[in-house]
Amino acid sequence: MAGIVDIEGHPTWLEDRGGNGAPLLLLHGGLSNSDALLGTIGAGLAEHYRLIAFDRPGHGYTADTDADFHYSDMARESVSVLEKVAAGPAHLVGWSDGGIIALLVALARPDLVAKMVVIGTNYHVDGIQPVDMDPDSPVLQELGRAYAERSPDGPGHFEAVARKGMQLISTEPSLTTSQISRIQQPVLVAVGDDDIVTLPHTVSLYEALPNGQLAVIPGASHGLPLEQPGTLTSLMLPFLAAEGPPRTLMPVRRRAR
Repeated sequence: MAGIVDIEGHPTWLEDRGGNGAPLLLLHGGLSNSDALLGTIGAGLAEHYRLIAFDRPGHGYTADTDADFHYSDMARESVSVLEKVAAGPAHLVGWSDGGIIALLVALARPDLVAKMVVIGTNYHVDGIQPVDMDPDSPVLQELGRAYAERSPDGPGHFEAVARKGMQLISTEPSLTTSQISRIQQPVLVAVGDDDIVTLPHTVSLYEALPNGQLAVIPGASHGLPLEQPGTLTSLMLPFLAAEGPPRTLMPVRRRAR
């Protein structure tokens, strides 16, 4: 099922691919869309899980609003999707902004979250390096092309959306490791070894999570789900399917658990 549903009073594009597996909500990155994940890592997950994805306002097939972008609003929209569509707790898989949203959902509504995979995710604005968002940059050109193909607002609105997106990542989020430590769900933290999220920041996210696991993917950037979807799903599937914490031969961090 794919189409427009009402989320927080706004017509929102949502896709529910059904299936008998546990629900898994894909949360796309900033200035991106659900197709970017459904068409990459989604291919490896669809056989095992009921995939659900939606385009946030100003992204993909969902029209923009006059409001600025804020992660708190995006998290609230995601909670509404989970309450309306998912039958019980769902796994959350978030890329970039989507990972930030997943963390916020877990803090606000832990009852709706089973396990999480956060990809190229910072919990504080200080955790990312400067991003080249010159209008002529290849990344912005590709994002603009994908936007023009989908947006009901038309290609000319992309400049306004990009401006709001850049404002968002330059001022938010502002979570602390103390807040992150309240997340009890198992979380796989995945990042490329050349990501815009700094490696020390990624490690601090992993270390703050009581039940975190860490994967640094060699030869990958912030575009990890697009660059190496097979590598990513090969790590995600056993993590999501595992029962209980990892059992290793020489535990150190997990020794007391």
